[in-house]
Amino acid sequence: MTTQTAAKNPRAIRKQIRTGEWRGVTSGVAPGYVQANLAILPKDLAFDFLLFCQRNPKPCPILEVIDAGEVQAKITAPTSDIRTDVPGYRIYREGVLTAEVDSLVDHWQDDLVSFLLGCSFSFETAMTDAGIPLRHQEMGSNVSMFITNIPTTPAGVFSGPMVVSMRPIKRDQIVRAVQVTTRFPATHGAPVHIGDPSAIGIKDIYQPDFGDSVEIKPGEEPVFWACGVTPQAVALNCKPSLMITHAPGRMFITDHRDADYAVL
Repeated sequence: MTTQTAAKNPRAIRKQIRTGEWRGVTSGVAPGYVQANLAILPKDLAFDFLLFCQRNPKPCPILEVIDAGEVQAKITAPTSDIRTDVPGYRIYREGVLTAEVDSLVDHWQDDLVSFLLGCSFSFETAMTDAGIPLRHQEMGSNVSMFITNIPTTPAGVFSGPMVVSMRPIKRDQIVRAVQVTTRFPATHGAPVHIGDPSAIGIKDIYQPDFGDSVEIKPGEEPVFWACGVTPQAVALNCKPSLMITHAPGRMFITDHRDADYAVL
């Protein structure tokens, strides 16, 4: 693997990922294009998970469901291969993280159904365009993510706590941040919490469960959005026989534009 810079075009980026030329956190990569969280499950668990997403659209907004055994995201990214075009994967078996891999080719099964879920990285371009700086991008790091005490609505075998991503926002820009992100319900939409982390069960804001710690400066408040890493917390809680996800912060980049999912 090389450390060259990612291309700008989604198809070119996916090719770089597929060939091992580039891997990394995808925040700020392909600005203006929709990024997606990934969850892959055996067909016998797929309906329960589809129902779980339908009941929990804030953390799990569905962009596309790929048929069992198929590997191409025909709607959001024609020519893609879901087995190779994500910068990192996690494999959970019976609720235990058993492997982190760069490719699923050697782990693929014909009964696997893939879910692409909206990601908050998709509205970050709109935030920066609105003059709202993003600390994790300034640091070149991953966003901070936390398991909360906010319950999801159960469906079949799936239940568990919501995961949130956190971005420090200047107090005089919080209203604007809410306005900007509310326009993107397909990629988590408006924040679910602003301010005191302990109110949603976060004990230490500088010890994220996923991603990297970022500084919160004087005059800023932590702002929390529902996060598509929620299925990973659900996997730890419900212990499905198999669940494959993206590695936190390493998303599937689609060919669709952010603007295609914005609402007025």
